[in-house]
Amino acid sequence: MVAEGRGELRFGFDALAAATHDSAFTSVRSFKRLLAEADAGPSKVVRVGSVDLTIDDLITRFLVATKDAILSRSSLPDALRADSKVDMRSVVAVPANVSGAQRFVTLEAFRRSGFQPLAMLNEPSAAGFEFTHRHRDTLTSRRDHVVVYDLGGGTFDASLVRMRGRRHEVLATEGVNHLGGDDFDEVLLRLVLERGLLRRADLDPGSAERLLEACRDAKERLNPSSRKIAIDLEHALGAAAPCSEIVIPVAEFYDACGPLVERAIQAMLPVMADLDDEIAGIYVVGGASELPLVARSLRQRFGRRVHRSPYPSAAIAIGLAIACDESAGFELEDRYARTFGVFRENRAGAGIMFDPIFSNDTALPACSGEPVRRQRDYRAAHNVGHFRFFECNAMADNGQPRGDMMVSGDVLFAFDPSLNKPPISRLYRSNV
Repeated sequence: MVAEGRGELRFGFDALAAATHDSAFTSVRSFKRLLAEADAGPSKVVRVGSVDLTIDDLITRFLVATKDAILSRSSLPDALRADSKVDMRSVVAVPANVSGAQRFVTLEAFRRSGFQPLAMLNEPSAAGFEFTHRHRDTLTSRRDHVVVYDLGGGTFDASLVRMRGRRHEVLATEGVNHLGGDDFDEVLLRLVLERGLLRRADLDPGSAERLLEACRDAKERLNPSSRKIAIDLEHALGAAAPCSEIVIPVAEFYDACGPLVERAIQAMLPVMADLDDEIAGIYVVGGASELPLVARSLRQRFGRRVHRSPYPSAAIAIGLAIACDESAGFELEDRYARTFGVFRENRAGAGIMFDPIFSNDTALPACSGEPVRRQRDYRAAHNVGHFRFFECNAMADNGQPRGDMMVSGDVLFAFDPSLNKPPISRLYRSNV
């Protein structure tokens, strides 16, 4: 979260405090989502209140604030806190269904903010380590597959992981880059506004933020026996409140959230396919997964045992800590969660086709392993070739990309020797 007021930026809990208590501040939640947009890149300009800054600067400044909070307000021992050269080594997790650009921007922001990133894992892969550490006795030789269901504040991922001893193999991953707890908060806010005959546009930024925060807090306090949700309007809106409180039946809220839960279930269906008898259970992590509706819907839909992490908001961080502990002995074989390829000419320049280079089931090498290589031979039909490298999270039956798509870059390549020094062959070999 980031908030801006009077030209000042605040981050995290400081941003939340400013946005809810000072009407001069305007906030943006889950700005990690901005990286998933089609034009996302280090130089993408983001507006926060009255301030424009690039997305890599936004994330870097957020991490600088995080580093300061670790050094000044955490449980870090005093001896380390006072050390100006304290070792800030880190392992980083990102949503599994993100582009190469998002991974690059994230790693660069960590480096620029003074952290030393040692490794990057997909978030559900990291949560898988936390599951094995806590629930190893639920796995058998016949059922050793676990589906990690990760519903965070802004994104959703699901990964199928084969867990044999301390070796984890990710077999499939699907996700939605714009689905998370923030969307559930907005549903409750909409119900409250409708019940109170209010319009969000009529509220000042501070009142709107306080009301949204009240909805988030009420949502996170729900338990399986909850029957109603009470929102204190007077606290959020003050004199503008049309009544003291709004009461929403939990059943009405869950009905309104049904489409969001269904989006997540539809996204994870390919992960569940063909392995029904081998799946030991579903492991639910991420802050938004605490909503009782989530586990209930998964049990009803799949008839599988649903385990919920006792620390759903921290499961990924705990998994990262386990992953970087060399003495733990865990191994991970992950997979590229997107398809990377190139649009190029075909039929002697009469058409254009998409040529997948890395599919979304490509196994990634271990940190010390050899890189994965792919080779393509193209016969040029013109003296200049145009190659548009491209990423997507799904492929249609006709071989065309679909879903979340992003252009990685364009390459114009001279085939005619007179256009290039030194001369090159008309047979172009592409090594990615």
